[in-house]
Amino acid sequence: MANATTAGPWEVTAAQVHAWLASLTVSPDTRRSYEAAVRAFYEWAISDGRTDHNPAPTRTTRPGPAPRTTSPAWTAWLEAWQAHLRAAGASEETVHLRVRHLKHVARSLRLDPADVTTDALVAWMAGSEMSAETRRAYRSSLRACYSWAFATSRTSNDPAASLPRVRPAHPSPHPASARAYEGALAGADDRETLMLRLAAELGLRRGEVARVHSRDLLEDDDGWTLLVRGKGQRDRVIPLPDGLAATLRALPAGYAFPGGDNGHLSPAYIGKIVSRLLPSGVTMHALRHRFATRAYGLDRDVFTVQQLLGHASPATTRRYVQVPRATMRSTVNALA
Repeated sequence: MANATTAGPWEVTAAQVHAWLASLTVSPDTRRSYEAAVRAFYEWAISDGRTDHNPAPTRTTRPGPAPRTTSPAWTAWLEAWQAHLRAAGASEETVHLRVRHLKHVARSLRLDPADVTTDALVAWMAGSEMSAETRRAYRSSLRACYSWAFATSRTSNDPAASLPRVRPAHPSPHPASARAYEGALAGADDRETLMLRLAAELGLRRGEVARVHSRDLLEDDDGWTLLVRGKGQRDRVIPLPDGLAATLRALPAGYAFPGGDNGHLSPAYIGKIVSRLLPSGVTMHALRHRFATRAYGLDRDVFTVQQLLGHASPATTRRYVQVPRATMRSTVNALA
């Protein structure tokens, strides 16, 4: 709200708050959460003596269906499945994502897990407005969970086994522009600059940036390299530019970004920090696309880029590389 108005916090009017809430392109539930946040802020400000004016909307009781919750049967399943995923070495990000997918499906279907049918899953997927990549991710989570449940005799059939394949989305790379990246660097402090550089100069994901540790700095005959703790337990070694190597070596021993329950900042928090530095609509992942596009442009070697990014398939790498129009034009002109 502060970004949307030029008024100071004690000068905002009720009309301005109402207009801001009305301008948000969000769901009704999300809009109510914004209302609650504004209301809580001004209630605190009044109680703290900072203002005697409350422009926040009056709290109202809105009729509606009871919030959807997962049944006890789902809760037991998901607790056991989390343990299974962790025992298999899945990262906490993967565990969290898989469980979140299944909770969403459970709340939508309102069926106990053993009562779910293939038709119910197909109908739910057909009626959901999701991108192709999100749909593929949900299908993967459902198949993984029900395959485990069938193998451990928690269900007598696997309703997810015959879910239809979802075609991958057409490649749509969205690399951050030079102006976006340079503008972010100009407004960043030392810690934020390192986050930006690791994403833009090495192509690291936000989770990989979070896990950068001094023990993973390695020296060989050609210089310094970084052992990257990659997605899906696929670690990789990336050569470090001299300047970035010097910056990392100058940090205290331990994680480059200490904090949080795991000893380092969470990937989500790092992503939020970096995204705030970038223009609206540009995410931290766009810096990884920028790295891929620039790396491919050097010698058109998709396999080198694939290895640097830590992808299992060059088809995935293709979705990150934006081929410049000038390159396509020069190819066509050369053939002509």
